[in-house]
Amino acid sequence: MAFQGTYTALVTPFTNGEFDEKAFERLIEDQIQGGVDGIVPVGTTGESPTVSMEEHAKIVELAVKIAQGKVKVIAGTGANSTEEAVHLTQSAEKAGADGSLQVAPYYNKPSQEGLFQHFSKIAESTSLPLVLYSIPGRCGIQIDVSTVARLADKHANVTSIKEAGGDVDRVSQLRQSLSEDFNIISGDDALTLPFISVGAVGVISVASNIIPERVSELVRAALGGDFSKAKSIHQTLYPLFKDLFIETNPVPVKTALALKGIGNEEFRLPLCKMSDSNKARLSESLRQFEVI
Repeated sequence: MAFQGTYTALVTPFTNGEFDEKAFERLIEDQIQGGVDGIVPVGTTGESPTVSMEEHAKIVELAVKIAQGKVKVIAGTGANSTEEAVHLTQSAEKAGADGSLQVAPYYNKPSQEGLFQHFSKIAESTSLPLVLYSIPGRCGIQIDVSTVARLADKHANVTSIKEAGGDVDRVSQLRQSLSEDFNIISGDDALTLPFISVGAVGVISVASNIIPERVSELVRAALGGDFSKAKSIHQTLYPLFKDLFIETNPVPVKTALALKGIGNEEFRLPLCKMSDSNKARLSESLRQFEVI
């Protein structure tokens, strides 16, 4: 299955410590109305490290139910324990997800051979298409290009990578080493346009939580070859892209959604509310972009 276009890395709303299903439903409905191609529940932006296994399964099940096939659902089911990742992935497949996002194991710091064996075991446990997720800033390691190519060659369901290392040159390296039907997806809103210009086919976006129409428009223009329009949109949105990362993701975007009237400024420790000064800066940015 091809994963191209705009995919929203959904936040997980909480109210009084519990998963807020109503806010989650409203958020997904806004994404569908905003024209995104898919949603990604329980990834980094969804605070996956602090939801329980039971909550994780429930969030994915609800996302599939609300999406109703109108948009694709790529479930975040990676872990730094291979057995846990297999369990979460099989659960997502049973729930009806369209794909699985598999982050590189964090903290363990496995070798490239360890990464290959980890992702291979997951690929062999499911028929879901897998989106590898390389984000060395959070994991301490990257998935080497040669490892990605080796996995794609061995497993037909390793179809994509979310590239979040901040390096445009790596996209070119991946494109040179992989078949044309292997999907490279930007993991950074601010790099979506340059990534697409050298071979990426979309973005798993944080900003589209609050501005799905605008991010989708940017991606459609770029994929359609209208780089003049895409550049104009990118330059307009760039300040907001940056302000959504003035503190650790997903704190700013979840705060922005609360200011927009979706969910609360509620996080699970060790994440916490933004500082007053950063919240004031974010609020002003949202007003300038007529989000609030």
